[in-house]
Amino acid sequence: MSDRYLCVWFLVVWSVEGPIKRNLSLLSSRLPNAYLYLPHLRDHPDSLIPNVVLGQGRTGVSLVLGIPTVKRQKQSYLVSTLNSLLYDFSPSERNDTVIIIFVAETDAEYVNSVAELLEMNFSKDVHSGLLEVVSPSQYFYPNFSRLRETFGDSKERVKWRTKQNLDYSFLMLYAQEKGTYYVQLEDDIVANPGYSQTMKTYVRNLATDDWMFLEFSQLGFIGKMFRARDLPMIAEFFLMFYKDKPIDWLLDHILWVKACNPEKDAKDCNLQKGLLKLRYKPSLFQHVGLHSSLSGKLQKLKDKDFGKMPLFAAHTNPPAELSSSLKHYQQHTLERAYKGQDFFWGLTPTAKDFILLSFPQPRTVTRYLFRSGNIENNGDKFYNTTVAVLPRKCYVWYKPNTSHHPENLIPVGMFFIGCFVDGVAEGQIDAQMQPISALRLLVHSDSDMWVLLSELHIWMNSDLYWT
Repeated sequence: MSDRYLCVWFLVVWSVEGPIKRNLSLLSSRLPNAYLYLPHLRDHPDSLIPNVVLGQGRTGVSLVLGIPTVKRQKQSYLVSTLNSLLYDFSPSERNDTVIIIFVAETDAEYVNSVAELLEMNFSKDVHSGLLEVVSPSQYFYPNFSRLRETFGDSKERVKWRTKQNLDYSFLMLYAQEKGTYYVQLEDDIVANPGYSQTMKTYVRNLATDDWMFLEFSQLGFIGKMFRARDLPMIAEFFLMFYKDKPIDWLLDHILWVKACNPEKDAKDCNLQKGLLKLRYKPSLFQHVGLHSSLSGKLQKLKDKDFGKMPLFAAHTNPPAELSSSLKHYQQHTLERAYKGQDFFWGLTPTAKDFILLSFPQPRTVTRYLFRSGNIENNGDKFYNTTVAVLPRKCYVWYKPNTSHHPENLIPVGMFFIGCFVDGVAEGQIDAQMQPISALRLLVHSDSDMWVLLSELHIWMNSDLYWT
């Protein structure tokens, strides 16, 4: 068994058998009404206890993001969705968020394959407690063959929307005690950079607390924020009518029950409902998946309020001579990226490919930041790539902590100072290496992907030069 698979297996065993399960065992006892709406659960009382496949039991955060996912016949968007959500997360945001992936399948082999995929791509976030993977009991879902066909929907579509209602309800009930606010998302979206802080700022600045949910996207059930304490009531309403209507219709009916006066007209009802759901513009989430989880359905809806995504971050950098063995695509040159006019997009790299920044006059460079990939092409990252600097224009370098005796001189060359982790290389440059003549990115293995630099920032102390 490889180290990676052993790690996944250990997490599965520990989380299911350890303290997480003991805490979750209280869940079913708090939901006696669920057995009224789902009477088949009475034969298996523990079927409301989630199977926590990956998780560290993190609670007490400000923001909980819920993402249901199912096995798709065509393309899976889950990894790209998570890459988008985590694209520019700060350390404080990573510590104050939980992202729950609810694998809405009872096939243990498939559930474990999703866990392994996320462990492989987001190991750091899994072990920190930021990412969790949960799935339902094999006894959770009822018999879908007896559903009544309504609203002109086919039997398959009725089954799909009914199961979706149960999936959202299960996820909400699991998330209710995780944090302060809960945001419902889907597994085939992209997020606007800075979305987390934008949502928190918007909530803080609201003039009223008399809202039931906030909308950060106009599409379906995407980007809906609820107070976590309201989730049991909302989930129970969904469970009461899960066989009758789609989830977004049921959410609108909750507003009707809470706000509308049957003795007044529809205009007044819509006005009152509008006070309970507040909309933020521009939208922070966009639907990108073409193939729906419903077999044969193409989902082409786009949020027109989403706006255009920034594909690169512009910075002012010191003058430098630029060279690279990577061939650029169309107008996306290294020169334009360095000047803050565009992103650099290079064709498939191979081992020993490089990017070299040479300073005509050696400079004191204090920090560097290279961010690869962007919101539309987040897989086009630098992998197994190092960062090195060339100190000064001289041919010798003193061994550290030694005298300047000739035997302590060593030939100068490129000094390794960092590498790309999750597509980003950033850090400070030691004062002993200052000033520097060049900075190099070096690829150490072949890749199947192109590479894209969306951010390239060199900080310097312009008052110090080597002459």
